[in-house]
Order: sequence, then structure tokens, then C-alpha cells
Amino acid sequence: MLWRVRTNLPDRPGKLAPLASECGAAGVNINAVHVFESTVPDTVTIELVIRTPDEWRADDIVALASRASGSSTVAHRVDHHALDDQATRYVRAAQQILDHPSSFPDVVAHLFDADVEPSHGSEDVLELQVANAVIQVRRETPFTPAERKRGVALADLFTDIHEREVQAGPADAGPTEPTQVSGDAEVSLLLAGRVVGRASFKQGATEADPWPVDMWIDPSWQRRGLGTRLLGAIARKARGAGADEIVLTAPADSQAVLPMVLSAGLRGRIRMAGETLSVRISVAELRV
Repeated sequence: MLWRVRTNLPDRPGKLAPLASECGAAGVNINAVHVFESTVPDTVTIELVIRTPDEWRADDIVALASRASGSSTVAHRVDHHALDDQATRYVRAAQQILDHPSSFPDVVAHLFDADVEPSHGSEDVLELQVANAVIQVRRETPFTPAERKRGVALADLFTDIHEREVQAGPADAGPTEPTQVSGDAEVSLLLAGRVVGRASFKQGATEADPWPVDMWIDPSWQRRGLGTRLLGAIARKARGAGADEIVLTAPADSQAVLPMVLSAGLRGRIRMAGETLSVRISVAELRV
């Protein structure tokens, strides 16, 4: 069984020897090892990909690392992709962003093994600024300084691509524009009497909670700017009803949310956790 393991070891010569010895004695094979600068003084962060006996659990790995003076140890099961060369993974991630910029949140989450919901009540956050939005990627294993720098570099790449797309101008919405119709807590787009897009909101569970927004676009009308139009309209309508913040949720691999938020000119905080992507958008300063 393959595991990715992060542990902090004392920063001294021969620091890997006790860990390698414990692995050998326990019948654990080390398939990959990387050393990172640590945020904890006088330590380094060691990342291992190891193969253990099938019956091993995360607690067994934590105990093994502890015997080798390891601390803050976290272990997660992984598949064979964890053995891919690190440099190759980053190059491929950059290529995915170049080919499909809207996939940026999902690409970053998978690259940093952050697409699994933290399970022990603790999580570290990597915040990446892209244009007018902030992408939050969360995982239980702390992000290293090197990973944070790499994340910023990828965010800069995305921002550069987005700015070039903005300069190129929006895509043609077609010869006929849908008509916007508003209700008390809903905005719809109609074409020839047929609804091609709809957005609605409801109040948050408590006064401090953001107001959930639900959106739908007819598949044949996607990628024509309707989502951006609906989001701007429903954000203003929610503000008029008293909301300070709204929230959208979508599957983690959704490629429509990020460009929609950026194109609407709204300031969003996009969080990736598990299989869910959520966007919290401040509407307090919108004019209604």
C-alpha cells in the first residue's frame, strides 16, 4: 500500500539515517524522498512516498516516524501517480493551465494533494491571488515554503493568461440576446419564452452566514457570458434584500466558476476542499 508521508526531522547531518533504518526494520520500502525547508526552527520537512504492508494504518506510520525523531507527521494513502517526478508534475500542471485556464483551482488542488477533505479537524491553507479573486486550497499536511512559492508562480501564470483574454474581448453571445426577468429572489433569462438561465438566492442560516445562491445555465447557452450576467444581477438583487455576502458551491472540477467570477468584476474567495468548490463573494459595496 502506498502512502505519502510528511514529517519534520531535526536539521542535522545524518538526519535521514534513523528514519531509513526504522523503515527497513519494519519492512517498509521508501520509493521517493524529498527534503523541504521547514517553518519550524531547526528542522526540515521530509516528504516520503512509502510502500507498507497492507494492514498498516496511518497511526502505524506516525509511530514509525516518531521512533526516528519525526514530529508533526501526517500520512495519506496515494496511488501510483504519487511516484511521478515532481518537476514533471509541475510542468504538466502549467500546460493544463495554459490549455484550460478555467481549470486552475482543480489543477492546483490535485497538484498539491489537497483534493481530499481534511479529516482530523486541522488544516493548512494556501491562498493564491488571481486577478480579483483569491483561491484557497486546504489540506491537513502543512504547505512548505517551496510549495507556496510554486503556487504563487502558477497563480501569476493564470493571471497573465486571464489579462490577455480580457484584452481580446468577450465571446460573441450570438445574434439574439436573452431577456432578463426578475422576481423577488430570482433572476431568469428567457429566449422565445424559454428559460435559458436562472439564478436565485435565499437568506443565510444565521445573520452571520453568507446567502446561498443557486445558478443554472442551459448547456446550449454556456460559454456565452450568461453566467457572468446572471451572477452580477443576482448579486445586486441579494444586496438589495440585505445580504452582505453570497456563496456559490459547485463540484471541485467545475471550470465555469472562476472565469464567471472574474468576468463579473466581483471580489471572490474561492475555497477548494474535498470534492467541493465554494465561492464567497462580498456584495456589501454593490450599488443597487
